[in-house]
Amino acid sequence: MKINLVDLAQRPAPIRLGCFILTLLLLWLPFTLPIYLLVHDSNLVSIVTMVLLYVEFIFLLRLWGKYVYQQPHILRHYGLEISRQNGVDLLRGLAIGLISVLTLFGLQGSLGLLVWQQPHSFLLKIVLEGLIVGSGVGFAEELLFRGWLLNELQRNYSPRVALWTDAILFAGLHFIKPLEAIIHTLPQFPALVLLGLTQVWGKYWRRGRLGLPIGLHGGLVWGYYIINIGELIKYSGRVPDWVTGVNNNPLQGVMGVLFMSVLALWMRERTIKDG
Repeated sequence: MKINLVDLAQRPAPIRLGCFILTLLLLWLPFTLPIYLLVHDSNLVSIVTMVLLYVEFIFLLRLWGKYVYQQPHILRHYGLEISRQNGVDLLRGLAIGLISVLTLFGLQGSLGLLVWQQPHSFLLKIVLEGLIVGSGVGFAEELLFRGWLLNELQRNYSPRVALWTDAILFAGLHFIKPLEAIIHTLPQFPALVLLGLTQVWGKYWRRGRLGLPIGLHGGLVWGYYIINIGELIKYSGRVPDWVTGVNNNPLQGVMGVLFMSVLALWMRERTIKDG
């Protein structure tokens, strides 16, 4: 069995990815099916099953590294290291993400495209909730996409191919949902590709560490959570919603795409300058 697993490391990336995902599903489904059958609260089912899936994902990553690549510390290899520098990168990323979101909405406000409102709930509570949610999303998605997936792609493909493939898969996998929902949210695809590119360049800039990508992703989610859940803005309707964001989602508007383009180009320049 060990010989077969070692041999798997020499297989093309699509085969390795397929084997990993299939194994993960086989581990996940026996625990998930009883939850779907016995629990009737759909929100609780979604939360529990996704947490379970991610716990098993990390568990499988460790086995994958140890038995396929003979790397017992595979998470560190992915860039998930505990170090002062990675901690500084994480905080820097959080700040960049939060400030970027506030800047985007601040610009829209200065142009008269929206008006700021008093929060409908206790703002500090929303800020803390947003930090927790953003940090969780940033950690989960960056370990998945800029950790495991990017590493698998880099083992077979050039840096450029790995970069674009990772970014496109990152954007595409956000659309695993019913067809109606896919059509409804399709305008955010370009912005998600740009975010994927930004995150890969961010990892390259920080010498392979995941602190900055996790922080940046978390900061973007954090900023949007504060504004959206706090109901801090109301669009004026002076321009069509495809400018500011369809369904009030800035990633589904021209300004959001331009904003992500600037962020991506800035990150790319930092990578080139310090690389």
